[in-house]
Amino acid sequence: MTALPDACGIDFGTSNSTVACARAAAPGQIALLALENGKFTLPSVVFFHAEDAHISYGRAALADYLAGDEGRLMRSLKSLLGTPLIDEQTEVAGRALPFRELLAQFIGELKRRAERAAGRSFTRAVLGRPVFFVDGDPVADRQAQDTLADIARAVGFTEIAFQYEPIAAAFAYESQVTREELVLVVDIGGGTSDFALVRLAPERADRADRRDDILASGGVHIGGTDFDKYLSLASVMPMLGLGSLLKSGLVMPSAPYFNLATWHTINFAYTKKAAGQITELRREAAEPDKLARLQVLVAQRAGHWLAMQLEEAKMALSGSAETYMDLGRISAGETLRLRRDALDGAISVLVDDIATSVSGLLRDAGVDAGAVDTVFFTGGSSSVPLLRARIAALLPRARRVEGDLFGSIGTGLALDALRKFG
Repeated sequence: MTALPDACGIDFGTSNSTVACARAAAPGQIALLALENGKFTLPSVVFFHAEDAHISYGRAALADYLAGDEGRLMRSLKSLLGTPLIDEQTEVAGRALPFRELLAQFIGELKRRAERAAGRSFTRAVLGRPVFFVDGDPVADRQAQDTLADIARAVGFTEIAFQYEPIAAAFAYESQVTREELVLVVDIGGGTSDFALVRLAPERADRADRRDDILASGGVHIGGTDFDKYLSLASVMPMLGLGSLLKSGLVMPSAPYFNLATWHTINFAYTKKAAGQITELRREAAEPDKLARLQVLVAQRAGHWLAMQLEEAKMALSGSAETYMDLGRISAGETLRLRRDALDGAISVLVDDIATSVSGLLRDAGVDAGAVDTVFFTGGSSSVPLLRARIAALLPRARRVEGDLFGSIGTGLALDALRKFG
């Protein structure tokens, strides 16, 4: 009896993670694995319960937090890679927890759930990585990959390879093509935007070495969480005092607002020092009612709740012209009406940077925009209308294809694992 492959593809994402492997009944075919209640994605979230030291993950972690359980919510874990924070620690349930250990706990849980769903152990893996963990710093970028490799070995993987996430998505799309295509992959994830210009064809799919088919790859450290942050700073944080004045005529300090608008720094706003500074700012504020809302938000440790509200609003505005945010948790009965043009205005500078990166990729590859047959969109934030419109303007002749926004990369990584490990 032929042993099933012990290799898998792991897409450890800023917002969501997936694992895929060869099917048991058809080893040459790939299946995404159910990681939580039959769903193929596991939100990259950990919640540490204060009372009993229990740890919950994914949707369960978010549910426990929203239910008001005492504890510490951690999200956007991948954003730690390539930053000085990865070598630091944070306090969880009264003990110091190194951030490396935090990542190991999540990736170890990802491995355990994948093995349970597949009914077999995995000792080899191809892990996805952004084209740049860190923009413009090759040393820090390499350190980020090495850190992720060390963590993967610590949780039980003995052989590890890496693949750029947009190239993995290209491999997933290649399983659908019937003729040769020059494809631009646009992968807008939670933390990065990554691109690959790849020549795909059915007869090329089984080649072990695809270097000649990859014309260019690139990326920029902008993703869906940045869209959320900029929408927050433009729409909600002014209601809490951002941009308002002190009685002295000086502008309100912005640090508390930027911490609350950024997923991996929200917890910084909950310290005693930070709370004391907000109390002092309220005394000195020309509009103290706004600071009162901020105080309530911090006192309730509702920063993550607000960030989730903004993420939902962003997604709603991808499909409709307006939506409403319920702010009742920080101001009874209050709602905020948001229009798509507000989102467009908030993120336009980010979309400009993404479009510039795509233009540079084509220029560096020496490829005319008219030569690109297909734009393949993947990643949860690739559905933002302004982004799609800008990419369409750059490549007006290319057809646009939407892949599995959350599963294409994991599928492609598993295909690559079959090529690399057998």
